[in-house]
Amino acid sequence: RGMRLCPMLAIFLKTLPFFAVIGLGFMAGRQRFFTPEATAYLTKFVFYFALSAMLFRFAANLSVSEIYSTRFVLAYLAGCLAVYALAAGVALARGVTLEEAAVEAQCAVIGNTGFLGVPMLVVLLGPQAAGPVLMVLAIDLMVFSSLITLIITGVRQGQMSLGIFRSLGLGLLKNPMIVSIVLGLAWSATGVAVPAVANEFLQLLGAAATPGALFAIGASLATKSAERLGVAVWLSFCKLILHPLAVAIAALGLFRVEPQAAGVMIAAAALPVAGNVYILAQHYGIAPQRVSASILISTAVSILTVTVVIAWVLEQGAGR
Repeated sequence: RGMRLCPMLAIFLKTLPFFAVIGLGFMAGRQRFFTPEATAYLTKFVFYFALSAMLFRFAANLSVSEIYSTRFVLAYLAGCLAVYALAAGVALARGVTLEEAAVEAQCAVIGNTGFLGVPMLVVLLGPQAAGPVLMVLAIDLMVFSSLITLIITGVRQGQMSLGIFRSLGLGLLKNPMIVSIVLGLAWSATGVAVPAVANEFLQLLGAAATPGALFAIGASLATKSAERLGVAVWLSFCKLILHPLAVAIAALGLFRVEPQAAGVMIAAAALPVAGNVYILAQHYGIAPQRVSASILISTAVSILTVTVVIAWVLEQGAGR
């Protein structure tokens, strides 16, 4: 048993600096040293510049075949939809509206892949993790962000219109993470290497993504409240435990995804609830306090759960 704790402790010590930066941002936000306005601008810098540079650079050095796999997509979607349906079903059984159920289901399956997953998993699982992480991020943004918008808009308008799909398309085209991945893959498809000067520029700017994103996560958590704890604990359990478990069953048992890619997918599924779920909840005025508490609780608990999942993934890799 002592021998098994050593790798776990080693992974914990590797993940700790990432969460320590989140903690630093949280303290800066709590002490008002870093105001909500400052957090908003830091988030904007990371979202539009630093993270975009990192994603473009990753994608430009990968081929579509290294990112896209039908088995991978089907496995991830199957795992997500199982937990999504469960969370939505439990919510509806409590008597909440369909809109609220959709928001709770979103909490159960959408992890902080962009701001936390991309920088952390590539460092901990190696450069080969970049392709699968980008695929998870793309599915989250394109499928589930669209799904919740369709549900809420459909419920409120009482029907689906072409205008909804046009708005969704424009939203995706304006999302810098999607644009960066697509442009990076387009560059990769040309077969031309990224010029050294441009690559160094992207590397320098992209290097700001990791500390900037983590600090912004922490500072934004400082403004979150921990109301509706019972529901938030349930949603955190769905996200941190049930989601990676369902994805693992789908990837390893049902669809036989290549083991290395499956490991990255499972680790990505173990990430805490994403901040953009709160942005959506606040935008539509649907259960923002519930989402806020879920983000706060899942991020705090994920210090331990993410460590366990990554240690398991690495152990499976070492065993092959």
